[in-house]
Amino acid sequence: MPVSIRGIVCSMVVALLLAGCDATPGPGDDTTARAEQTRLDAEFASRTQVARMAREEALTAPDGWTGLTGLHRIELRSHFIGSAPGSGIRLSHGPARLGLLQSGDGAYAFMPERGEAATLDGAPVSGRVTLRSDRDGAPDWLAFDEGRGALSIIERGGIAFVRVRHADAEARRRFAGLEYWPIDRAWRIEARFTPAAPGTRIEIANILGLIEPTVSPGTVRFERDGATYTLQALEGADGGLFLILADRTSGRGSYSAGRYLDTAAPDANGRVVLDFNRAYNPPCAFTAFATCPLPPDGNRLDLAIEAGEKAYRPAP
Repeated sequence: MPVSIRGIVCSMVVALLLAGCDATPGPGDDTTARAEQTRLDAEFASRTQVARMAREEALTAPDGWTGLTGLHRIELRSHFIGSAPGSGIRLSHGPARLGLLQSGDGAYAFMPERGEAATLDGAPVSGRVTLRSDRDGAPDWLAFDEGRGALSIIERGGIAFVRVRHADAEARRRFAGLEYWPIDRAWRIEARFTPAAPGTRIEIANILGLIEPTVSPGTVRFERDGATYTLQALEGADGGLFLILADRTSGRGSYSAGRYLDTAAPDANGRVVLDFNRAYNPPCAFTAFATCPLPPDGNRLDLAIEAGEKAYRPAP
């Protein structure tokens, strides 16, 4: 693991505060304004580092993106699941014979192998159970291997997959930490949101090459260095916006497939803040078992956003 982010937070805040205390005002300097600027910079750095620490903890949690161990297309009506050779869906970690997955007409069911323990929503599975996919919301997770592993059904572009995670995932055990550009409040930019007509959808391709029409609530317009840029927004959490973008750093410092950015909901006047210090890598930067949506064509900016997460470099 990298050097403690908590230590970095403390060091940065102390350094910024000391810089403000030691500043010697010159002729005409507004020392009150300088002190306030130093305080704001320190608070901004602290909040940003706390968010980054939470981001790393979420990535490396047992149910985080680094915990994925498999993504298996459901091609037959029945698949035996297990780690034994010859399994239709072969687990990298877990029991040799976990059970039988059956599918048909958009429905999925699982029957555990005799003597194998599994749980669904915390309840022991003793017979055939139905598994809900993520088609209409959060999927069911079937846990196995004493809770260290779990699987669910996801659907992308009309194709169903079994997604598997395990606490002993290679990417989780060998996680190398995140790298960032220096925190810069100048990359916290006020933008303007323009709503789209209700029901507007745009085509979003994912890393698997599948295309899905996705609801777009509108566009976000911002300025940087005298130029104006526009991003097509997707629906985010709690009424906020979810932005998928690429820029001139993509493949040249940041992840080649682009980055993501979340915002709060626009205010009544359409104002929304884009804090590029919190731009982050999609899950496929950390695992081969994600189905990351990619930036739409209009979200490929002729701008070098040297802020936020840099490209991830796994441990050797």
